[in-house]
Amino acid sequence: MPGITREEVAHLARLARLELQDEELDHFATQLDDIIGAVARVSEVADQDVPPTSHPLPLTNVMRPDEVRPSLTPEQALSGAPAQEQQRFKVPQILGEE
Repeated sequence: MPGITREEVAHLARLARLELQDEELDHFATQLDDIIGAVARVSEVADQDVPPTSHPLPLTNVMRPDEVRPSLTPEQALSGAPAQEQQRFKVPQILGEE
């Protein structure tokens, strides 16, 4: 597979609206070529019997089911609040919105 050229890097930089110096174009061309090579090696290893995954280990939902349990009443929860309004914590306005 041919390597990425400095002209392709310059084109990508223009698309991303990045202003790169000549030495940066050469440097990034080398780095991008290395990255593309690494991805190609991974693609060679992946076989038809290996399903694509987003994580190396299977994940399961670790959430517990919602169950009603004894908890604080609104009055108990707000008892230590410096200010409250309509059974809610009242905090200073920060965005200037009503």
